[in-house]
Amino acid sequence: MAYEPLYVAYLIYFNRDRDYFECHEVLEELWLQRDRDPLYKALLQVAVGLFHFRRGNLRGARMMLERSSGVLKRYPQVMLGIRLGKLAAEAEELADGLAPEAYAAEPLPYRDLTIEIADDDLAEAVRVRSAALAANPHPRRVPQRRRPPILPQE
Repeated sequence: MAYEPLYVAYLIYFNRDRDYFECHEVLEELWLQRDRDPLYKALLQVAVGLFHFRRGNLRGARMMLERSSGVLKRYPQVMLGIRLGKLAAEAEELADGLAPEAYAAEPLPYRDLTIEIADDDLAEAVRVRSAALAANPHPRRVPQRRRPPILPQE
């Protein structure tokens, strides 16, 4: 099975670079191309949830992780070449640990998730694309918007 290049890039940014902001950027593009497919949106939300968790926005992280796990659980355990059921369970576990009462009792330390690849063709596509896609050893901690161009004064 051939996989979308944007999807492969998402997996690389997620698993290799842990750059959840960049995950959002590439998968949002694919999500829009796929008529806002809820599965891609849920995968996107896992990355957004981890981005918020890393930045200390526990409420935002919990909301994104709850939403994403709720949608991901409706799909087969293995889909799109990944272990979707495992990702859904891990996202739900993080969301539960970030609930105010649970977090107050025992603060959950930040941790990354890994999307487990189940399909050999996808694993090969990720390996090949990883060699060509420059690693980002310093994932963005905050969104960086481009500034509007400075117009010359008349």
